[in-house]
Amino acid sequence: MHAMVLKTLRTPLQWMELDDRQPGPSQVRIKVAACGVCRTDLHVVDGELPEPVAPIIPGHEIVGRIDAMGPGVEGLSIGQRVGIPWLGHTCGICPYCQMHRENLCDHPVFTGYTRDGGFATATIADARFAFPLGETGSDVSLAPLLCAGLIGWRSLGIAGEGKKLGLYGFGAAAHIVAQVAKWQGRSVFAFTRPGDLPTQAFARSLGATWAGGSDEMPPEPLDAAIIFATVGELVPAALKAVRKGGVVVCAGIHMSDIPSFPYALLWEERQIRSVANLTRQDGIDFLSRVPEMGIVTRTTTYPLVKANQALADLRAGRFEGAAVLVP
Repeated sequence: MHAMVLKTLRTPLQWMELDDRQPGPSQVRIKVAACGVCRTDLHVVDGELPEPVAPIIPGHEIVGRIDAMGPGVEGLSIGQRVGIPWLGHTCGICPYCQMHRENLCDHPVFTGYTRDGGFATATIADARFAFPLGETGSDVSLAPLLCAGLIGWRSLGIAGEGKKLGLYGFGAAAHIVAQVAKWQGRSVFAFTRPGDLPTQAFARSLGATWAGGSDEMPPEPLDAAIIFATVGELVPAALKAVRKGGVVVCAGIHMSDIPSFPYALLWEERQIRSVANLTRQDGIDFLSRVPEMGIVTRTTTYPLVKANQALADLRAGRFEGAAVLVP
């Protein structure tokens, strides 16, 4: 197998030839067909997440086909197309797993962070966390759904059922969530980097009612806002934008420090919530509805060996939607 490996934190990934790996009990081996490039991959490379592991193969929006299975695997078959998400394993016995909140498991394993991921020609995954994808849609178009889509879906649930939804940071996740929200009958208000007119036009092309800079106020109070950008200063800005009783959801795994703000912004029963990972039920619920939602992902593809360029372009905001690596 070949892979782009992070050998040392905060250094470019290295193209390496590695020995083929065999799946263990309850594991499958995936021949990778496509792997999305997520902002979390930047956090992994930059060592911004707690207890970083290196060397590691990043990548957790994996689409591919099973080409080997270990003992004890049930419900999957050789040649089946599956998706592998960020949450790659849970213990099943901690209090959170017992409460059906496995996204908060005390002993989790994360794909591309604490277990080798999909910036490779093949990867090993826990069979319980391999989502069957069927044969509808291309590998590239499905890849961003495995994190950007899933985290966006969970964020929508936490945001509640309000009809006026703000999205701060209009990248891979927001461009999917905007389509889901429109399907749900909501109005989307998109907030981009100040002056980013192309991205604002992109948001409007996906049905956004309004699009403007994150330094602007929406034309009317929002029921809820989801922050996908990693900028802590957006939390008080979003609180200003939501109505009384509104919800601000922080959807990223990492964010810069939130500055102090007047209590008046939080008063009147406004809430700040965070999103952590996903559950397998999130994956089942979301992926089963994708065909009826009519989601069309905007993707820019890169050959696997160009993973460093994809990460650099993501960091600089050089493309709309999502980047996807293709071996």
